[in-house]
Amino acid sequence: MTQHTTIADVAKAAGVSATTVSRILNGHYDKMRPATRKRVEKAINDLHFVPTASARLLRQNHSHVVGILVGDISNPFSSLLAKGIDDVLQQAGYDILLMNTNNSRENESRALQRLYQQRVDGIIVQPNSRYFNQFSSAIHHDIPLVIVDREVDDQPSTVGKVTSANRDACYNLGKILYQKNYQNILTVSARFAEASGQIPRIAGLKVAAADNGLSYHNIETRGHDRNWLTKAFLQQLNELKGKTAVVSLMGPILFDLLAIFKELNLSFPEDIGLVSFDDWEWSQYVANGIFLLKQDMELMGNLAANKLLTQINRASTVSSTTLLPVEIVARQSL
Repeated sequence: MTQHTTIADVAKAAGVSATTVSRILNGHYDKMRPATRKRVEKAINDLHFVPTASARLLRQNHSHVVGILVGDISNPFSSLLAKGIDDVLQQAGYDILLMNTNNSRENESRALQRLYQQRVDGIIVQPNSRYFNQFSSAIHHDIPLVIVDREVDDQPSTVGKVTSANRDACYNLGKILYQKNYQNILTVSARFAEASGQIPRIAGLKVAAADNGLSYHNIETRGHDRNWLTKAFLQQLNELKGKTAVVSLMGPILFDLLAIFKELNLSFPEDIGLVSFDDWEWSQYVANGIFLLKQDMELMGNLAANKLLTQINRASTVSSTTLLPVEIVARQSL
């Protein structure tokens, strides 16, 4: 039997008073040093501390509430993913507690603690952290868990996961670019989270470029505006010789690229090739259409919810991995 961790245990591990731990648990951070708060939150996570009840009580009292953590609720991908989850859970009689982590590992950690305190029956998370230690408390407390969309490097194979075949899709894209006589691949990324879905996409394109004799380059836009991207893009393009394909590694980047192409009077596919991940249906109305690598976000949410319900009904935290294919929508921008 697992001994229940107390506030005193957390305080001892963090080297602070029980009062300090209590203040942090209740969100009272004023006049507190960030280092102290970080130390206490690490102790809470390391000790798998749940303040409201023991893990046994958490599992005995069903709340019929499932916690959903998404990286960025303003991103249509996250919104459609949440909708896909909710469509299934509502029919099964569950409410969702949707939390936006703003692509922050720290926000994610605090959100998970709140979900444990709320006694949720399960958790579906679009992860920010690349390491499973961030989520291991759920399994420790027998709370069903599904990781969705992004990949966690050291996730146990027994923990549920639903994601897309990003690496394979990008490797196949590289072969298509070679067949279409492109010499250069230039990706544009915006990796806001540690566990970004763009990581396996870049990995797939790098290997494809190496295997097919293409050059590979990436521009990371995080922290920069469109003016900076225009200059960086033009500088990189001028350094490349031969035919170049530009790949937007996430849907929102495509808006910036289209504006930059217009400013620089670049046409596709005449001057440059263009490929994008996801567009939520609108890019078909761009002249000639845009070559897409398309994911079904709502289906991903449906599958994640069904995995979670299976665990809840079986009173188990054991699940499996589902890898969704990425659809290639061939249009005239290549």
